[in-house]
Amino acid sequence: MELYLFAVCLLIALAVCDLVVGVSNDAVNFLNSSIGSRVAPRHVIMIIAAMGMLVGVTFSSGMMEVARKGIFHPKFFLLPELITIFLAVMLTDVLLLDVFNTFGLPTSTTVSIVFELLGAAVAVSFLKLYSQGESLLRLVEYINTGKALAIISGILLSIVIAFFCGAIAQLITRTVFTFDYEQRLRRYGGLWGGLALAIITYFILIKGAKGTSFLSTDTANWIKTHASTLFIANFFFFGFIFQLVTLFTRVNILKPIVLVGTFALAMAFAGNDLVNFIGVPLAGLTAYRVASASDTPLTMTMEALQEPIRSNTGFLLAAGVLMVITLWISKKARSVTRTEIGLGSQEEGGELFGSSGLSRNLVRLCYFTFDFLNTFVPKRVKAGLSRRLDPGSYKPALTKKGKTPSFDLLRASVNLIVASAVVSFATSLKLPLSTTYVTFMVAMGTSLSDQAWGRESAVYRITGVLTVIGGWFLTAIVAFTISMIFALLIYYLKLLAILLLLTGLIFLILYTYRVHFRREEQGRVIESFAIRNITDAETAVKTSFEQTGLFLKDVGDNLDLCFEATTLEDRKRLGETRTQTDKIQKWANIIASNTFETLSCLHQEAHAGRAYAYAKTIRPLQGIAESHRDIIVRCYQHFENLHLGFSEEQKEELNHVKTYVTRLLWNASIMLLRRKKVDFDYISNQVDRLAGLVADCDRNQVARIQGKACSTRLSILYYALTQNCLDIARETQNLLDIFHGSFKVER
Repeated sequence: MELYLFAVCLLIALAVCDLVVGVSNDAVNFLNSSIGSRVAPRHVIMIIAAMGMLVGVTFSSGMMEVARKGIFHPKFFLLPELITIFLAVMLTDVLLLDVFNTFGLPTSTTVSIVFELLGAAVAVSFLKLYSQGESLLRLVEYINTGKALAIISGILLSIVIAFFCGAIAQLITRTVFTFDYEQRLRRYGGLWGGLALAIITYFILIKGAKGTSFLSTDTANWIKTHASTLFIANFFFFGFIFQLVTLFTRVNILKPIVLVGTFALAMAFAGNDLVNFIGVPLAGLTAYRVASASDTPLTMTMEALQEPIRSNTGFLLAAGVLMVITLWISKKARSVTRTEIGLGSQEEGGELFGSSGLSRNLVRLCYFTFDFLNTFVPKRVKAGLSRRLDPGSYKPALTKKGKTPSFDLLRASVNLIVASAVVSFATSLKLPLSTTYVTFMVAMGTSLSDQAWGRESAVYRITGVLTVIGGWFLTAIVAFTISMIFALLIYYLKLLAILLLLTGLIFLILYTYRVHFRREEQGRVIESFAIRNITDAETAVKTSFEQTGLFLKDVGDNLDLCFEATTLEDRKRLGETRTQTDKIQKWANIIASNTFETLSCLHQEAHAGRAYAYAKTIRPLQGIAESHRDIIVRCYQHFENLHLGFSEEQKEELNHVKTYVTRLLWNASIMLLRRKKVDFDYISNQVDRLAGLVADCDRNQVARIQGKACSTRLSILYYALTQNCLDIARETQNLLDIFHGSFKVER
């Protein structure tokens, strides 16, 4: 029994890890609306969410039975077999959720735990039947197949229903209130507030009362029986209160709605999803206790797990405290939240995802369908809807720190109301669904109705949505497969497999931590480049000087590494430089975007000439970025395909070219960063000398080609490197010329 005691202790330790990675993933469920709308300072939002979680964990007692008997029938299994299943499940869950968190993709902890239990139980049942010589058709007796099929159908239904419910509700709400909703909210905001709080309160009661650990059964049944009456009473009560508030105060009633909704979803998350993190370890602990009380602990079946067991409130509160701590300190939780908020942002900007063929075709299909249907809508109706749904009237209110919300409070309230309503309705019908799926798809539906997916962003955001949805289905497949493999290994190798898998898990967590840290650092640097809410022309120009200087320095550093790696034919370092090309291109795009922000600060007549000249900085920046990318990609592909390297003579020539261009970039960077006077004689002389050097290199290369001393591919690469370096130098000269001729610099 010592081995199984160790296994139970390991399950509890894994439960702690699972709570951390699980909260990091599911925080998006209840934080995105509050944080995206910036309804309050972040610490206020976190406090409200934390209180909701602490209340919610006491409502989770009834859900713990899912881990014990929801997916398989424990009466067919012995203690060693159950421990094998539970260990495989927990190792897989920590592994899977940590990977999703690292890349900022929200997934369903409910779906992952269910399919992990299913995969491990199928593996152990198969081995058990095979070893006993029984028919494998009896597998259906061991597995609760009906539950698995219900969850799969729930996934499909929740994705579609939540999206369309969010889109339709937001379209109606926005048509009534418009983007400029303050005055209309004062007229009939009480009705909206009453409806919102009634739905959210109903959501709290339906989701919470059924599984609470402190309410008596009679009280819970009374709440369920009188839920409709309570809903109507809450509607009139809150509606009356909110109407008085809107008429006689300046309080924005949407703020308490969003904050209460955040509390409700945080409570529902803790009450519904806590089982995903500690349900399996608690089931393992119960199984160990039951077996220990028997004279034959390793051969008795686990019928006792079929019986209802009320969880210890102390355990639940301890788990809740750990969840709250994780919510406050987890950086990966912010990454997952940032993904959903970015996909629903009302403003255009740097997109988190690229484009794909499927997303482009979907956008084309939507535009074609919209144009076709538009022909049947009367002109007066179209004109009226266009006025009421004009996103141009959206004027985001800045926070005290000067930050802009990603969307307004009206959309945030719709997100919370619709998500609460969909989950409550499904729960009342006993339909399984994922809170993550519902909240995400509702947010995407409201974004669509608010025209946040415009021509400039639709392709990228649909790619992001498809990526997240694809990850959901991948979750089920990967969870089932990995859990099955882990169960097979533990079943045969026992302690050795446990130690090997645990070591691998620790290594992977450390690796993903480093990956996430690098992504966060890169994201912070890129985000710091964006100019936001600067109205002073001189401040905007000064910021542009600094950004362009940093950009040129980074290009010079990366080219220096690339040429060195090319000389040494170091494919690994070339691969590292290639990863920097996307960052360089993003920087160029952000600086170009910032140029438009700066131009808006130079709209006065006095700045007209400066504005015209400043706009011309975009071409040199893009030219430098494109030439840089061409150099890096060509070098990487050449040596990745194991082609011949340069001769010593070519290496020496390329080194001279590299020295000229990198020194020019570094000197230009210093001039811009320090706002020094541009030494045009020096710059012009360097560019001319580089042009002469490139011409000499071209003549030498022609001689080598005529003497058949160089292959065709190597010649193509050689000419591309020298010409791109010359292009970078000339564009840098043009850039400095624009800055020098248009703006005052410090001497």
